[in-house]
Amino acid sequence: MEKQFPRTQVEGISLSRMLIGTNWLLGWSHTSVSADEMIKARYDSAQAFRPVLEAYLRHGVDSIMAPFGLSPELTKAVKETEQHMGREIVMIDTPTLNVDDTPEARREAERMVKAAASRGAKLCLLHHSCVEQLVNKNLGQIPRLDDYTKMVRDAGMVPGLSAHMPELVVYSDKNGYDVQTYIQIFNCMGFLMQVEIETVASIIHNAKKPVMTIKSMAAGRCSPYVGLTFSWNAIREKDMVTVGAFSANEAEEDIEISLAAIEHRFPNLEKRASPVQNQAAFG
Repeated sequence: MEKQFPRTQVEGISLSRMLIGTNWLLGWSHTSVSADEMIKARYDSAQAFRPVLEAYLRHGVDSIMAPFGLSPELTKAVKETEQHMGREIVMIDTPTLNVDDTPEARREAERMVKAAASRGAKLCLLHHSCVEQLVNKNLGQIPRLDDYTKMVRDAGMVPGLSAHMPELVVYSDKNGYDVQTYIQIFNCMGFLMQVEIETVASIIHNAKKPVMTIKSMAAGRCSPYVGLTFSWNAIREKDMVTVGAFSANEAEEDIEISLAAIEHRFPNLEKRASPVQNQAAFG
């Protein structure tokens, strides 16, 4: 049996500390339209997703983050992989809700939350693009957030926030909202981060709840060894790193690099290809 990845908990739910990221499965490369199209062409069916999911699952990486409502095929692949591997996959859904302050918008939001629960999600983290519409920086509050976290509770899921804006973590903790975990952008290059790396690191370390970090490799702008080694050594033991891969082999490499970082050793990886291998610098 493969070495199993370390675990943490969010309100009693056991999660692998590595979370399966899905941008490189669903077509959000943060690189180019052509890269997005390449991803979508490769992952166009539940069957296509399964080898990647199985690679993660073999190592105990059994928690996946995605806006599942946008990909019925990924949802189907999760269920099929669970059946094939005989192991549950914890689904962390990140829906974008209509947060307009109208009865119609609230009913629409409630339908989306209930749909996430019906797909099997255990955690529902409201997407940053909708939550940020509610933020009042002057008051240091997120008005009406309780309306949506209650919807999540009523649907039987654990509520959380996607907090691209780092203030969301601070305001949520300060005001005691029913938020049990956060998604926060965090990487060694500061990619897409709204304030300095050191400031976000401080926010993560002082957060009252476990934090799910994302963009660990800055969407391919740094190598997995650099990005993952930084992330695992800059967070707390209860926090998580979301790691996406374009293939099963990439997932295997990222898992080994991550385990090595946690265990403070050098990863067991093959040398990179070169037209001339017998160079002294290659070892």
